[in-house]
Amino acid sequence: MSPLWLLAVILIVALAGALLGRNRAIACVNGKVAELHSQPGYYGSYVFIWTAIPAIGFMIAVLFAQPFVNRSVVDGELRSSYTEACAREMSRIEGEAGAEEPKICLDKKDYEALDTRRALMQGVVSNVASGLTMLSDEELKQLRSGLIAVRPTLAKHGVALAENVNNSIVGAGYKLNESREVFDYILMGGVAALLALGFGLSYRRISAPLRARNRVESNIKIALIFASSIAILTTVGIVFSMLFESIHFFGHVDLLDFFFGTTWDPRFSSVGRQVDSEGGTFGLIPLLWGTLYISLVALLVAVPIGLFAAIYMAEYASRPLRAIAKPLLEILAGIPTIVYGFFALVTIGPFFRDAGAAIGLTISANSVLTAGFVMGIMLIPFISSLSDDIISAVPQSLRDGSLGLGATRSETIKRVILPAALPGIVGSILLAASRAIGETMIVVMAAGIAANLTANPFEAVTTVTVKIVSQLTGDLEFNSPQTLVAFALGITLFFITLCLNIFALHIVRKYREQYD
Repeated sequence: MSPLWLLAVILIVALAGALLGRNRAIACVNGKVAELHSQPGYYGSYVFIWTAIPAIGFMIAVLFAQPFVNRSVVDGELRSSYTEACAREMSRIEGEAGAEEPKICLDKKDYEALDTRRALMQGVVSNVASGLTMLSDEELKQLRSGLIAVRPTLAKHGVALAENVNNSIVGAGYKLNESREVFDYILMGGVAALLALGFGLSYRRISAPLRARNRVESNIKIALIFASSIAILTTVGIVFSMLFESIHFFGHVDLLDFFFGTTWDPRFSSVGRQVDSEGGTFGLIPLLWGTLYISLVALLVAVPIGLFAAIYMAEYASRPLRAIAKPLLEILAGIPTIVYGFFALVTIGPFFRDAGAAIGLTISANSVLTAGFVMGIMLIPFISSLSDDIISAVPQSLRDGSLGLGATRSETIKRVILPAALPGIVGSILLAASRAIGETMIVVMAAGIAANLTANPFEAVTTVTVKIVSQLTGDLEFNSPQTLVAFALGITLFFITLCLNIFALHIVRKYREQYD
């Protein structure tokens, strides 16, 4: 049974238990609900919680542990088959004079280094195991005896393999299926037992004095705390996942060379993206400069336009015009960034190039100006929509008081409304800045991938996010500096955004104290 179907069964049983618990609570007082400590629905909720939650928790734990155990089973089977093959090969050559050392026999250190190959074999074994479940008993018998080949047999049932596999892979597939069956039995038996136990214990405790409401609300409070903790734990997990890999990277590359280097040259060869044996140079400064430069240009475009649009819609526009203009403006936020990239590549870039040529300037079609301008257009709704909501939330009494003292509408906006709405406006600008720093597709298509350290806005640069993508694509080994550098770039970008948030929070608190 699939996890979704099992979850549906758990919820159906729990709902039935809730109905029975509610009826039992009413029956305990012979229908006199006023004699119950809590409303009947709380008693039903009490039974529902203690019936469903333990079973769901057990199901999640088993599903979480299953991939790790299956991977360990497959790896152990492959190791065993590998050792047996090596032993047979060694015994074969012992009686042959001058025989070469068998290539199949590697020491433990060499085998541990084959992480990429082992991950690939795990996927192959998983495909073979899935295909074995589709075969008939006769086909399985012939496959075990070696009368038929694995690849064409599985291909008949829609399981495609890139190459022929040996008996060790097939044996690992059998082991994997056995492990999956064991987990299915554990999962079904455990869930059934916990459903029965949870329902039985909670149902027996139903009585008039039971403080069902207090218990249910306590459980709800725990659930809310758990839900609010997910964001924190997710952030911590992201940081540590990047931090550990970054530590591995700095074991290959000097930290000072990375943070203060001015040359980015990871040294890929031109054939198959293989790593050059001479290593490479990983200087962060060109990427960081390109990220901040393009983001600055984007904010110079987006902040004035977005803020002025927000002021107009909140203070000057009529209600019918606002009802039409604001949704049209917010459509910009729903356009995919790849579309903005095409717009920059096909329209804005050539336009700036031709306009520059007309006045004697050399402007590249892929440049800081092109990427920043298009990204600024994309950021306008982030600033305008949030700023509009903040400005509209300023109490009307402040406007009336300012106008009553003789201030004009523009003076009221400048000296009363904007200071009152400043914390929210800073928040909208911060959101736009974070969005600009993390943008990738527009930069790839409008600014290029060249890591240049230049102050000329008419030349091509690239950003940190573009290099993160480029370093993680291809056929490189995961433990090479050329791949691990992506995690170092990611953790650097994270701390830049964190510092930006802290600075913005300081600004917001400072102006809020002055205004209050």
